[in-house]
Amino acid sequence: LLGFKYIPPLYNFIYHSSTSSVVESFKLIAPLGISFFTFECISYLVDVYRGAPASNQFIQFASYKLFFAKLISGPITRFHNLTHQFNHLRFPTANLFAEGIWLIAQGTVKKGLLADHLGIYVDLCFGNLQRAGSTDLWLAIFAYGFQLYLDFSGYVDIARGTALLFGLVLPENFDFPYFSTSIADFWRRWHITLGDWLRNYIYFPLGGSRQGLNRTCLNLMIVMLIAGIWHGAALGFVIWGGFHGLALVIHRLTHAFSDRFEELEHFWHNPLGTLIAWLFTQLMVFTSWIWFRLPNLQDSSLVFKHLWGYPADTQFAQKVYVEALNISQYQLAILLGIIATCMTLVYFFHRQLKLQFNWPVKLLFVLPCFYAVWILAPEGSLPYIYFDF
Repeated sequence: LLGFKYIPPLYNFIYHSSTSSVVESFKLIAPLGISFFTFECISYLVDVYRGAPASNQFIQFASYKLFFAKLISGPITRFHNLTHQFNHLRFPTANLFAEGIWLIAQGTVKKGLLADHLGIYVDLCFGNLQRAGSTDLWLAIFAYGFQLYLDFSGYVDIARGTALLFGLVLPENFDFPYFSTSIADFWRRWHITLGDWLRNYIYFPLGGSRQGLNRTCLNLMIVMLIAGIWHGAALGFVIWGGFHGLALVIHRLTHAFSDRFEELEHFWHNPLGTLIAWLFTQLMVFTSWIWFRLPNLQDSSLVFKHLWGYPADTQFAQKVYVEALNISQYQLAILLGIIATCMTLVYFFHRQLKLQFNWPVKLLFVLPCFYAVWILAPEGSLPYIYFDF
């Protein structure tokens, strides 16, 4: 993992810093899913070291490591959880089969119908930073936040749905992260299996929260810096991880402070306090996506510089809104609002009202979902974002 992901950037840095003509730049083509594959191997070895039984069956271990549905982009699974299902494998029931097909259809809509359309606009804006105006960049930031969530969660839905067709249950990886009211809550809802891995194999061994407030804050910062470096060697990923680490540290400190004052604690639990906490959390999260999408510091710095009062190039507006998208800025903003509203309705029905479709209703919606993607998806689908990690 270190060789494929970090030696080429280091070598190229030396190359660009060198005046010698002998040194040449190079790239390594990393295998798809190497990060997820490696993390699962580490979790298995550590679990066995801690006393969990090791596998003495090659086919069983290979099935765990190479199960195609989760191989490329997760969700990250632990050996003993999945092999227990292998040992009690049964043909899926009608309910599980319908749930699997429904998850695949749901993931296809997220990816093909929503994320890829948003990705076209995001690529046009972030690929023309000198010409995009402040309004364009703000729209692109929110569009990318939605694109990343829909793209990654769509893949995980397809992976989990495929696994259900084989009678296997993979862990959920997202739990409505954009409804988080704190940065700590966000990391309990976003990329859940990565968060569990970081907590179990880095945060707890460092001491977790058992060694005092100062050590807890240091551990949080270390874990999030590692999370940033895991995504890539570019400085933007390091800053992204450090930003989230700092946010978690501030949250831990303010939480410890507010616990001392009953009125302040009550404020954060009333509707106004919850709304303020949600707005502030999402502002932090969506702002941090700038470094994630543009890990080159020159590009991300340009975005921050142009976020206020920077006019758009006339030709850029013509190319993007007339020729490429055929919608105006205002219509695009409404579209993002509609997506946010739909996510809110799904959250309300699923989490607040606890409503679930039964399996005949889910099967009824499957074909319309696939048909909508077939008719309305853009030509030439974009690659999954997390294939790069």
